Amino acid sequence: MKLEQLKMLLVVAEQGTLTSASKVLHKTPSAISQGIKQLESRLAVVLFHRDTYRLTLTAEGHHICQHAQRVLNEITEIEQISHNLSQGFEHSLSLVIDATFNLALIMPQLTRVQAFAPNTQVSLNQEHISGAINKLETGQADIAITHVTQFEWTADRFDMKRIGETALVNVASQELLDRHPGLSHLEELRDEFQIVVNDSGFGTAGKYLGVQLGQRKWFTNSFDTKTQLIMAGIGWGRIPEYLAKPHLDSGRLQCITVGDSAVSLTSEVIACKLKAKVLGPVGSFLWQNIGEHDW
Repeated sequence: MKLEQLKMLLVVAEQGTLTSASKVLHKTPSAISQGIKQLESRLAVVLFHRDTYRLTLTAEGHHICQHAQRVLNEITEIEQISHNLSQGFEHSLSLVIDATFNLALIMPQLTRVQAFAPNTQVSLNQEHISGAINKLETGQADIAITHVTQFEWTADRFDMKRIGETALVNVASQELLDRHPGLSHLEELRDEFQIVVNDSGFGTAGKYLGVQLGQRKWFTNSFDTKTQLIMAGIGWGRIPEYLAKPHLDSGRLQCITVGDSAVSLTSEVIACKLKAKVLGPVGSFLWQNIGEHDW
């Protein structure tokens, strides 16, 4: 079995005729036909129905096509890895970002990374609370963007750069607030459900940050889900200001303004990496372009 035959299989399956496939593969129809027959002989299955002008896959052909596509995808990835290694670039770069952070603030830097190393695969994942720093500590990420409050005990192990600030606002639907006319303290909302985003790490195990004692709770692992639940009047909670703004502007959400709670909670956001971690050219390029200054 040859890779060329697998390519023939996929192109013929897509094009439907040997003539069309020959234009894509730059081979004669007879050469493609011979290649398909050799593949069928090698696999001991019939790959195409040949009783009409158009060639259509048999059930076995569909199954083989799926595997052939995966094989060719793997070959392409191997070629990309080899190219990156020959250029001195790392094959992949992992970036984890706290979900409260507005990704738009570093989009120009990510665009420059793509232009600098188009064949490097960037894995970008959102984490909650201590999740980003945990991924960094366990070697599952190269660079993390998170809150400075996550570094109370381990700051000496990290290089850090200031990114900016992020703000969280307490919000609720008008429907929920109408159930509490004259609301003056958050304590009055204990019989409502506070929508809480779970920590994706293990730094706050057994603790519920920002949740008042005795509060009824619903949990989710997504700020988008949390926002939808709050807009539906199911509960209230604190969400990133950049996510809240369009819903505040439309009136679907209202800020909870009471005497014992600030309208927004602002915290500093930093990019960080392990001091012991040696970044490759692509990671170093991102690190140099991200953030305002070293911490």
